[in-house]
Amino acid sequence: MNRKLRYVILSFITISTFIISCKQENDNSELSRNVPTETKTAELNLGEEKIKTAINELLLAAGNYNILALDSMMSDKAMLGISSLKDGTWSNSEIAINDFFESVKTRERSPYYEIPNNYDILITEGQVSLARADCILYRWGIPQTREVNHFTFINENGKWKILNITWTKEELSEDQKKYDLEIFARGYAQAWCSQRPNFVSSFFAENGELIVNDGKPAKGAEAIINVAKGFMETFPDMIVSMDSLTTNKDKIKFYWTLNGTNNAPNGTGNKVNFSGFEEWTLNDDGLIEKSNGSFNEIEYQKQLEFGTNKK
Repeated sequence: MNRKLRYVILSFITISTFIISCKQENDNSELSRNVPTETKTAELNLGEEKIKTAINELLLAAGNYNILALDSMMSDKAMLGISSLKDGTWSNSEIAINDFFESVKTRERSPYYEIPNNYDILITEGQVSLARADCILYRWGIPQTREVNHFTFINENGKWKILNITWTKEELSEDQKKYDLEIFARGYAQAWCSQRPNFVSSFFAENGELIVNDGKPAKGAEAIINVAKGFMETFPDMIVSMDSLTTNKDKIKFYWTLNGTNNAPNGTGNKVNFSGFEEWTLNDDGLIEKSNGSFNEIEYQKQLEFGTNKK
């Protein structure tokens, strides 16, 4: 085949691929404008699953503003970029990751829960990955913005590190901002993992009440913060996961499992894994008016003393 003909064929293939890619991008954008109720993903291979896991871990840490976790995922010179749509106009900004970390220390933040609607992942030679995650950002169970995140990863000694995160941010319409109880509950579980006790209290009404194992009610933000702080100090690596959510008339039961290590000062150093539930009464805004929590205190104390692997 002569060089000119080969050039024409390659040009045709490149243009065709570009047109198909643009069409798919537009189709995906239109579909993603609907607020998702569950994650939709194509079947991924093992390498892509690792990137997906890294993205999910990043979104959880970002929603909790967990600087230590975020820092462990980032390359030293990572950059953040954002393009926001407001009043029909896009505006751009960028910040170095270390400058972002400093800003988190000095500004009041509120928790958010970000759900990927779908992923696009491309890996080159197992060393560099480009990924796209189309997400909806929620605060206290209410969707706020659609954020399409673009990531650049690089493999450093077998671990994927982030070189760059850039995303578009678009406010959802008021019709789309509908309260979702399950998302609220998942965000609440995430807040318990944050090491920020005020994040937990933000899920309660102004005069909300938290009771643990029929103890004295913790009423109001300061008292609830103290309860959450006690658990967070006892288990600095605490992870709370939502097991299930049930509703019966005006009562809601939130079932959870806590995993952690008792690494508090004078702690035993033992790992614990125990479950319980909270029975909620919500106010008209969907915040917790009263939570009556319960778990097996005897089993809890046993695990503190002996750990989960000993009888």
